[in-house]
Amino acid sequence: MTMTDPATTPLPAPEKATFWRVVRDQRKIELVGLGLVVASFWIVGQLGEWTLAGCIAGGVLLGLANHLATEYWLLKTISSGEQPTRNQMIASTVVRLTVLTVVAVGVCVIFWPEGIGLLLGLAIFRLIALVMTTIPLLKELKNP
Repeated sequence: MTMTDPATTPLPAPEKATFWRVVRDQRKIELVGLGLVVASFWIVGQLGEWTLAGCIAGGVLLGLANHLATEYWLLKTISSGEQPTRNQMIASTVVRLTVLTVVAVGVCVIFWPEGIGLLLGLAIFRLIALVMTTIPLLKELKNP
């Protein structure tokens, strides 16, 4: 019987990172985003503020796009096997947040004052996404 050292046994090749895999893996957060979009039209739209409802829904969708882009970058980095440098992580984050900011501020200016709803939708989505990603981590820390 031969024993192999676990440190020297080859790891299975990681699955290739694709955007569709990220979309498949993030179903829960996508359903929450869809629920928030429907809720914005259901609640705010019924008050006659359809532009505000659209801006809130747009903010949620923008937040979802940012979340999926972040998850895709992480999956691509992990599956490549490379250790990202601090500068690579900073550059990726700055580019993504710059695009997000330019789009959000542009929509806010174009649709002012209802456009501020985009920032509200973005903030609400980010808060819920943060809670949804934190709870499983806390459960994992609680049950080693």
